Amino acid sequence: MVKKVNRIQVKSRMRRRRKHKPWIVHMFNRQCYVTFVTGLYSCRWKTKQEKISRHGFCCCSWREQLFYPFLVISSCISVVLLFVWIETSNEYFGFDWVVFLGTGRWFFWSLLLLSLFGILAAYSSLLLVLGFVLLWEGIELYLHWNHKILTVLAVVICTFFMSILSIYWRDRWLTVGLSLKVFAPYIHLSSITVMVILSWPVAFYLIHLEQEARTRRYKMTWYERKRMKRCNMLTKLRAIQVAIGLPFFIILLCLYVLPLGIHSPCIQEKDKLGPKPNIFGHRGAPMLGPENTMMSFEKAVENGAFGLESDVHLSYDEVPFLMHDNDLRRTTNIEEVMPNASFKHSSFFTWDFLSTLNAGKWFVQSRLKPFYNMKPLSEADREKARRQMIPKLSDLLELAQKEKKFVIFDLYNPPPKHPLRNIFVRHVVSVILDSKIEQHLIYWLTAFDREYVKWKAPGFQQVGRLYSIERLIQENISKINVDYKKLFYNGLRDYKAANININLYIVNQPWLYSLAWCSRIHSVTTDNIQLLRQINHPYFFMTPSYYMSMWFLLDGVSAVVIVAIFSFHWWRKNKEEKFLESTDTHTGTGSISSQKQKCENPESSNLSIEPPSRVLEIPWTLKSLYPALPNSMRNHPGPCRILVVPKKTDKKLEPVKETIKPLMPVKDDVRQVTPSKAFESIHAPIRGATREACLHTALPALKANEPTISSIEMPPPETQHERLSTVESSEESVFKMVPTTTNTYSYNLLSKKN
Repeated sequence: MVKKVNRIQVKSRMRRRRKHKPWIVHMFNRQCYVTFVTGLYSCRWKTKQEKISRHGFCCCSWREQLFYPFLVISSCISVVLLFVWIETSNEYFGFDWVVFLGTGRWFFWSLLLLSLFGILAAYSSLLLVLGFVLLWEGIELYLHWNHKILTVLAVVICTFFMSILSIYWRDRWLTVGLSLKVFAPYIHLSSITVMVILSWPVAFYLIHLEQEARTRRYKMTWYERKRMKRCNMLTKLRAIQVAIGLPFFIILLCLYVLPLGIHSPCIQEKDKLGPKPNIFGHRGAPMLGPENTMMSFEKAVENGAFGLESDVHLSYDEVPFLMHDNDLRRTTNIEEVMPNASFKHSSFFTWDFLSTLNAGKWFVQSRLKPFYNMKPLSEADREKARRQMIPKLSDLLELAQKEKKFVIFDLYNPPPKHPLRNIFVRHVVSVILDSKIEQHLIYWLTAFDREYVKWKAPGFQQVGRLYSIERLIQENISKINVDYKKLFYNGLRDYKAANININLYIVNQPWLYSLAWCSRIHSVTTDNIQLLRQINHPYFFMTPSYYMSMWFLLDGVSAVVIVAIFSFHWWRKNKEEKFLESTDTHTGTGSISSQKQKCENPESSNLSIEPPSRVLEIPWTLKSLYPALPNSMRNHPGPCRILVVPKKTDKKLEPVKETIKPLMPVKDDVRQVTPSKAFESIHAPIRGATREACLHTALPALKANEPTISSIEMPPPETQHERLSTVESSEESVFKMVPTTTNTYSYNLLSKKN
């Protein structure tokens, strides 16, 4: 019976304790989990007992406390740099081209940097998360010196590239601003979801710190000697609470009211949406054929281009031809034909020589392809690309006249000592007029000698740059060709109000094209014509009513969920405390001191105890000792005991009055003790020496009038040891007198095992 009761109690206690363990303990082996996390963070893979921090909440030494914010900075700056580089993917070709001009080698340097920034961001974020997990587990932090060196290196690399972007590519920050205009509503909704997820650990730590502060404040009344130290600890706990909770709730509040400050062009009514912007093929269709070749322009026409864009140079013998770079290294085989002249300006070659160069073989080579997201070419297109030559301007004008496509081009100034250095504009105008193309199909972009062009070819559509509106009106210019980044400044609202058509270059990403569409831009120049022509509705478009409904719905749901998370952690913490109090058998320092006082001054209680000689034997009951007591008190002497029913005996027990001395009143006071709940068993820890002193004081030598006790069946020592070992909490052994109205006393025994 004893064994069965013990097993049930132990199992129930273990079950209750298991409920309060972290979820990770139920799913995995905690030792393996902690060893794995510690090994990744500290490079210590040997399985050993983890070192619990002795530094309070920070869980690390002062060196680690100083370096952990550095790790946070590394993670933040690498993530920001990665975000900026991803959002500027529209400029990858331009970046690779600039690096090619400096190194002479074509490679996807932009993708290389993207991979580097991604690795740095992932590495720094992983270390940050691992450190947070170790803090969660309460394990002392120790970042390996290899990780520290790599973290410092990551900060240096990210700072260097951020400086380069801020100095030499300052306009890329405008691209980030444009992306925020498009993605701001979605980032807002996603950020609220992230804050809901983060509310779980924040609530856990805030409530944990609150309970810790309450516990320490309670202990201050008992430990006055350490009052100043406790006060300092309370201040630290409150400071940590403010450092964690205040930023969290400020950011959450800002997210709740953020839509009041969002003005995205993609949030508007459907009836206010402008027409789809027209598309100019930048150098034709450079993802489908070699740039500035007839194959590329034909592919652009096949994909429904509104117009064709190109770059014009003049040969030494006054023939306009199509070429973007100043030299011929990247797009021709000049290095095979004439290696010594590969760096020579293309305008110093005659057309007879230029017409012999191949302008398409480079395009079919995988290491020289201009765009990383190009689709594979068919075998027919590959063969056609290999046969492409450098075209003349007249060839492009003939195709445009045939297909009725507009033509816009950049006319480059010839280098010094060129025959047409000062009259190149007039020469090109004469070539255009000789081609018999309709004049309204020409978008004239060059500002040099514009008055002559207006006089010689009045039908040309004059296109300006981002001049002032007054200058555009004065020069009778109704179209402007501007960089898409200029859209960041008020969306070019003033130019649209003045009925000036706007063409943006170079727009390759769908989100940028959608932004231009929502901003009522008339046309764009693109390399990715085959993709943009398939867009029939702007991406990320939503009406104000739909966004407002999503705003209110998500704000309300997130607020309810966050309050529920905080309430759950509060309830769970209180439940854990109640559970620990119910299983704890210690009552505190006050009970110990009062018990010691009772043991040292037994006369002050006015009770003279003369217990039987076998009271030290356990288990035992009072029924065989004192038959005069009530059955409930004889069979249930106390809340913490193991009952063993004694064997029946025919012996007559001696009267109780012979074994118990009557109550001896104090000299100046006579009191009658009545039964009360205060006489319940006291669970207080007493050392072995104190207990023996109490027993010797309360129980004098048992020499006479020993009661006759029925034989009690005791388990063997080994079995008894096994039974007692199952008891987890330490129990005490002390006698307490419970007086009744008949001046009879019962003994309540609690067994103690250290």
